[in-house]
Amino acid sequence: MLLTLTTTHQPATDLGFLLVKHPDRVHRFDLPYGTATVVFPVASPQRCTAALVLEVDSQRLERGRGAQQLNRYVNDRPYAASSLLSAALNRVFRTAARGESKDRPELAATAIPLEVGVPALRCEGGVALAAALFTPLGWDVIGTPVPLDPAFPQWGESRYVDLTLSGTLRLADALNHLYVLLPVLDDAKHYWVAPDEIDTLLDKGDGWLAGHPERGLITSRFLAHSRVLAGQAESRLSELLSDSVADSVAERAAEGEADTTDEDAELPAEVQRVPLNAQRREAVLTVLAQTGAARVLDLGCGAGALLGDLVKDPRYTEIVGADVSIRALALAERRLRLDGLPDRARQRIRLIQSALTYVDERLRGFDAAVLMEVIEHVDEPRLPALCQVVFGHANPATVIVTTPNAEYNVRYETLAADTHRHSDHRFEWTRAQFAAWASSVAARFGYTVSLRGVGDDDPELGTPTQLALFTKDVAK
Repeated sequence: MLLTLTTTHQPATDLGFLLVKHPDRVHRFDLPYGTATVVFPVASPQRCTAALVLEVDSQRLERGRGAQQLNRYVNDRPYAASSLLSAALNRVFRTAARGESKDRPELAATAIPLEVGVPALRCEGGVALAAALFTPLGWDVIGTPVPLDPAFPQWGESRYVDLTLSGTLRLADALNHLYVLLPVLDDAKHYWVAPDEIDTLLDKGDGWLAGHPERGLITSRFLAHSRVLAGQAESRLSELLSDSVADSVAERAAEGEADTTDEDAELPAEVQRVPLNAQRREAVLTVLAQTGAARVLDLGCGAGALLGDLVKDPRYTEIVGADVSIRALALAERRLRLDGLPDRARQRIRLIQSALTYVDERLRGFDAAVLMEVIEHVDEPRLPALCQVVFGHANPATVIVTTPNAEYNVRYETLAADTHRHSDHRFEWTRAQFAAWASSVAARFGYTVSLRGVGDDDPELGTPTQLALFTKDVAK
């Protein structure tokens, strides 16, 4: 089986330093199940390719597994990328996967253009699943299904895919993505999966797995569909995600920015459907589209979830994400892959550091502003300052505000009475309190306001999220 890794970062031959492999040599590694060979078919200052060739010895692979069966020796394991190739990658490029380089430490920490080729990958889920797994990590995915027999196209496609990934990433991140996701796509392991495999998954998935939209599928398949192990892994990943969210929110709390909590985790199973944060974004996007806005502010943009949706819609000709947190803006830039966007798309979107309680000239002149799960992070005595900045100074034609509905909190089974959904929330309002605030803001700054709910509508308690749409009264 074969995997190629190419860069055009110049001098491209520095790839050899990152992989700790000299491009002029042939590197062989004896493995328990075969032989791995690394060569560099292309090694120039402009372009460098490292090729990993894995030759599997079926007899060595099956040695010690008990009774002999023909299908253990006659199968696709020597030819199709699988956990065997994943393990070989880890063995051959171990130092690179740790992000270490004695000769090029700065380059090892830098995102560089990379292209990965896997010409024969058993892909249980097809190209669509490969895209769902790799695209959120910053990869562009091209997959071509391999026909059962090119001479007989009527036979259809096989379960194998010729996969090409391209993106600008750290080499260590790329190798760890491959280590985890190749066996996930193959949906099989060549070894017994023990509890210590959870530690391996969390180590290789550090920084990306906890927030991956397909986390459940990745965890289940990587751990060979063991419910016990997958449950333990999910619990630990949820803790990691919560810690990450708490750190980010704490850093941004003083200036009141966007909420990134996962309220759905606290709801009874029968209530959980589409995640509430996804429903919120969809509601905001729907309302925003109805306003006809073209130039949009996302105030308290956080890690850029809403920005990612906005940039996909060509109706928005100028998009600005504002946040006081440098860390949050860096996450947003990474999520949006700004460096990799075409020039025309890149010109449509900007990220700026800005505190929402201080006047900022850069916020003026927009059609619409969004404050999605922001105001509850601001101390109530400072809300008038935020309103003056947003409604008075920036003064867009439309402002959309969402915030939790405190009445709905009783539906969260593990949430103690009289507590907030997140430790950084300075307040959570009832529907009546939010309506009163929205009405006073509209009257003060010359807007009309309409209210609506987002999420499952409880006849007594309302919806978990409440939304206010402020529209500038042109008569005033």
